[in-house]
Amino acid sequence: MPLSERPWLPLAAVATTLLLWASAFVAIRHLGADFSAGALSLGRLLVGSVALGAVAVPRGLPRPSGRDWLGLVAIGVLWFGVYNVALNQGEHHVDAGTSAMLIQISPVLIAVLATLFLGERFTPWLAIGLVLAFAGVVLIGLSQPGGRNDLVGVLLCLLAALVYSIALVIQKPLVSRLSAIHVTWLACTVGAVACLPFAGQLVDATRHASASDIWWVVYLGLFPTAIAFTTYAFALRHMTASNLGITTYLVPPITILMGWVFLGETPPGMAYAGGALALVGVAIARRKTRTPAAQTSGEAGPVPAPEMEPCSPLTGPAEAEPR
Repeated sequence: MPLSERPWLPLAAVATTLLLWASAFVAIRHLGADFSAGALSLGRLLVGSVALGAVAVPRGLPRPSGRDWLGLVAIGVLWFGVYNVALNQGEHHVDAGTSAMLIQISPVLIAVLATLFLGERFTPWLAIGLVLAFAGVVLIGLSQPGGRNDLVGVLLCLLAALVYSIALVIQKPLVSRLSAIHVTWLACTVGAVACLPFAGQLVDATRHASASDIWWVVYLGLFPTAIAFTTYAFALRHMTASNLGITTYLVPPITILMGWVFLGETPPGMAYAGGALALVGVAIARRKTRTPAAQTSGEAGPVPAPEMEPCSPLTGPAEAEPR
């Protein structure tokens, strides 16, 4: 049946993507009591690597050059390794909704990095957006009731946003030479290898965890890490990148709702104001951007980057073959 007879499919794909990304923040928060940040990262990445490999390998084995391997290792260590460990540890201190809001500053960070390393122009809109976004982050930090420990959680989520942004800037030239699905698979595998020092913690935590919690780890690797970007890539083929990028701003409110329903927790009142201010800053920073770029990373949320090709959340340019 042609897509014209099923116009609801792209919307269904978008809804699936948003729900899976939002659920990741909640699942990470739920598993924090039983899995250390490193153990959870390793378990998730091992599952994700196997799932992505099952799709990537039948398409042929990639042949990265030595220079490409440097980029792949950097992306794997930063995006899949440090990002996951920092976010997981951050959610030991702050709720799922707050962490989702903090990750939303990634678009501004990417725009700043693009001006520093890719020769993009630093516009007045970007400067204003940068100030507003970080003012929102300050409000979120001040809203945390737990003092120093919660501030550590805020800083860890910001670290996750930063290393993710750096990785996407590194990925830009890489996906112009290699298949995006292979870049994602190899980088995910590198991230898993980087997290191998946590193997002992993963084995110990798995031994003592309930069957449901073990399945939640599998869920994180299979659904938000692998399946969600597949549905996003499908939607991106049938919607404009700018319109699709806007929808991912729904991830924080969906996360907050899920956190309230399943975990019985919500962000502090001032955090809502800070999150709103940060999103306004991101929107202003995107103004006057000359390309409809909208890069996202799994549950990381919308990440537009000036002069970058439209990307699916984990695979890179939309022109690459979808899964």
